[in-house]
Amino acid sequence: VECGLCLHTHDAVWSVKSETLTQPESVTVQPGHTLSISCTVSYSVSTATHWIRQPAGKGLEWIGYHCSGCTGARKDSLKSKFSISVDSSSKTVTLTGNNMQPGDTAVYYCARQAQSHREYEELNKNTSGCYSLHVQ
Repeated sequence: VECGLCLHTHDAVWSVKSETLTQPESVTVQPGHTLSISCTVSYSVSTATHWIRQPAGKGLEWIGYHCSGCTGARKDSLKSKFSISVDSSSKTVTLTGNNMQPGDTAVYYCARQAQSHREYEELNKNTSGCYSLHVQ
C-alpha cells in the first residue's frame, strides 16, 4: 500500500519518551507577504521535524520535513511556496512561506518523526515512503 503520511496522535504508546514541540498560537500575515513559523523542540534536530497544515474543514496536507544532517523533502506542489530550515543551536525548525494568500489560511503543525532520519531510511529503504510522525 502506498503511503505518503502516517500520523499517530499522542497517546500511551508514544508517552514512553515525552518530547515537546513549541510553536506560536497564532500568526497573522498580510496577503503577498512572507510567513515564518518557528517550532522549538526538546529533542535533537538530527531527528526530522515535519510540517503539516490543515485548512478549516479540510484534511491534513503534508508540507515537508527537515533535520540537521539530512537534505529534507517537500511536497512537490509546495516547493515554490515553502522552505524549511533548522537551527541546531536553538533546536528550532522554521517554516517559511512566501507570497501567502487567503487560501493558505490553515492550522500549521510541526511534528516529530518517530524514528531518527537514519533509522527511518534503514527501515524503509525497501518499502513505500510512509512517514511515521509523533503529533502532540
